[in-house]
Amino acid sequence: MKITVIGGSGATGSAVVAEAARRGHTVTSATRSGTHAEGAADDVVADLADTPAAVELINAADATVIAVSPDRTGGSAQPIIDAFAALIAARPTGRLVVVGGAGSLLDADGRRLVDDPAFPEDYRGEALALAEVLELFRAAGDAVAWTLVSPAPNYPVPESSGAYASGSDSPAGETLSAADMALALVDEAERDAHRGTRFTVASA
Repeated sequence: MKITVIGGSGATGSAVVAEAARRGHTVTSATRSGTHAEGAADDVVADLADTPAAVELINAADATVIAVSPDRTGGSAQPIIDAFAALIAARPTGRLVVVGGAGSLLDADGRRLVDDPAFPEDYRGEALALAEVLELFRAAGDAVAWTLVSPAPNYPVPESSGAYASGSDSPAGETLSAADMALALVDEAERDAHRGTRFTVASA
């Protein structure tokens, strides 16, 4: 398969590049800097906010993993919402596997984790932004071929189990490593098992 990873130099993206390459896929890593990702056959300069460039990359691949995060330096999280909204509006024909957030997962009472007063304030803005991204994809329905994968609440942790458990809208466990997340993301890229839905994974 030809797999593109947008955000290929981050913790999640670089793990996906490495895992996909290990399985023999041809991987393109797209980053704003063009930094080489270990295992990538091609490294390109691209930004999710550049919608035409992103659509071109997505449509040229069998599957594209999008592993980008909102600003974590105190800036607004709105740009990532706007970037995904523009991408969805452009209706790419390629298949998307999107890394979401844990804040939109539901607790035992059916409440989003991000709505719990105990949710860490430092991460609330990012969690709310990624929750909105999930709703954008849900509203798009089948106009876009998408799957969104939410990590466990404690992500990423350094210890990898080499396996993962999955669930739908409630946490499948408390912790997840980037390597185990990559297993799930590449599995989904290969199998297209959860199209049009969100699922969540945790280290097994």
